Amino acid sequence: MALEISMEGIEARARELGVDLSTVDLDSVTLPAGEDFGILSDDEDLLRIDDPMELEMGFANVVVVDNLPVVPPEKFEKLENVIRKIYSQIGAIKEGGLWMPVNPETKKTYGYCFIEYNTPQEAELAREKTNGYKLDKSHIFAVNMFDDFDKYMKVPDEWMPAEIKPYTPGENLQKWLADEKARDQFVIRAGTFTEVYWNDARQKMPELVFQKQYWTDSFIQWSPLGTYLATVHRQGSQVWGGDDKFERLMRFAHAQVKLIDFSPGEKYLVTYSSHEPSNPRDTHRVVLNIFDVRTGKVMRDFKGSADEFSASGNISVSGVSWPIFRWGGGKDDKYFARLGKNVISVYETETFSLLDKKSLKVENVVDFCWSPTDPIIALFVPELGGGNQPARVSLVQIPGKEELRQKNLFSVSDCKMYWQNSGEYLAVQVDRYTKTKKSTYTGFELFRIKERDIPIEVLELDNKNDKIIAFAWEPKGHRFAVIHGDGPKPDISFYSMKTSNNISRVSKLTTLKGKQANALFWSPGGRFIVFAGLKGFNGQLEFYNVDELETMATGEHFMATDIMWDPTGRYLASAVTSVHEMENGFQIWSFSGKQLYKVSKDHFFQFLWRPRPPSLLTPEKEDEIAKNLRKYSKKYEQEDQDAFNQLSEQERKRRKQLQEEWEGWVAKWKQLHEEERPYRMELRDGEASDDEEEYDTKEVEIEEEVDVQEEVPFELDQE
Repeated sequence: MALEISMEGIEARARELGVDLSTVDLDSVTLPAGEDFGILSDDEDLLRIDDPMELEMGFANVVVVDNLPVVPPEKFEKLENVIRKIYSQIGAIKEGGLWMPVNPETKKTYGYCFIEYNTPQEAELAREKTNGYKLDKSHIFAVNMFDDFDKYMKVPDEWMPAEIKPYTPGENLQKWLADEKARDQFVIRAGTFTEVYWNDARQKMPELVFQKQYWTDSFIQWSPLGTYLATVHRQGSQVWGGDDKFERLMRFAHAQVKLIDFSPGEKYLVTYSSHEPSNPRDTHRVVLNIFDVRTGKVMRDFKGSADEFSASGNISVSGVSWPIFRWGGGKDDKYFARLGKNVISVYETETFSLLDKKSLKVENVVDFCWSPTDPIIALFVPELGGGNQPARVSLVQIPGKEELRQKNLFSVSDCKMYWQNSGEYLAVQVDRYTKTKKSTYTGFELFRIKERDIPIEVLELDNKNDKIIAFAWEPKGHRFAVIHGDGPKPDISFYSMKTSNNISRVSKLTTLKGKQANALFWSPGGRFIVFAGLKGFNGQLEFYNVDELETMATGEHFMATDIMWDPTGRYLASAVTSVHEMENGFQIWSFSGKQLYKVSKDHFFQFLWRPRPPSLLTPEKEDEIAKNLRKYSKKYEQEDQDAFNQLSEQERKRRKQLQEEWEGWVAKWKQLHEEERPYRMELRDGEASDDEEEYDTKEVEIEEEVDVQEEVPFELDQE
């Protein structure tokens, strides 16, 4: 191997030999053929930089497909087209990237081929999707990564027992649920800092758990069960977990990622990016990746123009609505779906392919939503043919795709669907045209999902012309609330899906007149609700007990932009984010409307409670606890009293410390006063005048002449 030498080395050697390189015409120097004397050219420097990247890439983007039919030359092209059709659905095959070797003697194929993709991720996905693919009865694909051959060839011939490494426990991702004080956590993002806190309501202040600067480039997001905290960066997304350390658990590479979404059971993470088109007349290029959260593996990717993904969701980003994919109900994460033109494409996560290899065709479908607990899709189709074909709402069971229930609707201008979080009820808010079609009125179609044949009830407000401002189901309950009216102070009505005799029939509970509210926030445990006046109502809050139909308290968080219940329903947070330049920060309230504490933060961006997983207790056990609540409450009442005593002791110590500081300050200045006494006496020619008795008190009388002409009218007025 030739000894490599740098230009600095050549110059040093020339100085030793007394050679002036400036007088040498280096361009005229020619080296013997094949000899470079270890001197690298500029091109070789570039190659040296690029070589490790090529070596690192290796053949990770190549798969080997075995068990193909062995065919003669006349069937070669047909077989190649079949293979290309199968594998081009998974990813882009490179030009010339499909090669089937041919036996030179028989002129037939060997029964295997090589397929080269653009990325290793596409090759890995192709292996997972097609290994075991049944082309026909005699040919079942056996697919391997090309790099695996080299790996298995390096396996030693002699067996050696594997080295058993000692078990090192990882971060306990559920440790925060075992807090002795049963506190909840929340995360905030303000300025360049992201901070996680305990909500310590007894101490009336938050307790810092973890703090990090520049933790995310854009936003943060908890996973649905609170196990992970996700951060978003230019290179992709990351998830963190734990009680107080928040170790990084996994990275998900996705350049310029803008949005993320977890599946309900936290098994998968969807990432989204939108890229500017090279041609201004084209739409944005959309890239979606679905990752396995625990392994970081790309399970499926979707690419296309923004037009292809613009038919679903509710948050517009570069012409695309988010979330594009909507996950099926429950924590099993078995199905996800997206809305297309005249279709709903349902995918299953076992193979991440279309359910039954085809989409659900629904002519002119414009919206759909999953039941929160069951694999049931509710879809809406507007009127067609100028009203000749009515609008309809349908319930479709997955995976069988059979229609469970359908309701035709006439003269419909708009429709919104609201599932109750237990999946027992579906409310369909229908805006209909009047006969003149100059105005609209609103009614509700209420589906009872769990009852036989799914009966439907029609509900109209007392004044059906009232505008519907907000609708909200009671979690884990059978009631719902509606804000309705056209004036500055709308009304709020409560309804129940059961009558007083527990009969399955919708009934009205009460109507509250003239409330400064435009949003409804039920407690996660039901029973309590907050009427909030956001935006134009300047943060008016009213805490209401629906069981007793009475107001517990009212409050105000001026300019509040967000209202959030904690997952237990014990506390409520109100926040003013940086959409307003003033009053940024958050306040914590008790469920009954008592303000517990307030925190001000400049440039305040986010407040998020950490979600909790569902309770492990059975409904029977929860009912038993509710019946014996007084027995359990004694322990917590004592803890509350101890916390109050602790606060009182802390306040007493604080006051004592302030008094000691004051007395120390007074003593310091008294001492300084005494030390300066000689200097003051010198200034007063030896007289000591500090004592009060040194002063003489004199009374001085001052006579003032009064203008008589001015005084007379005054005296007359007094009379």
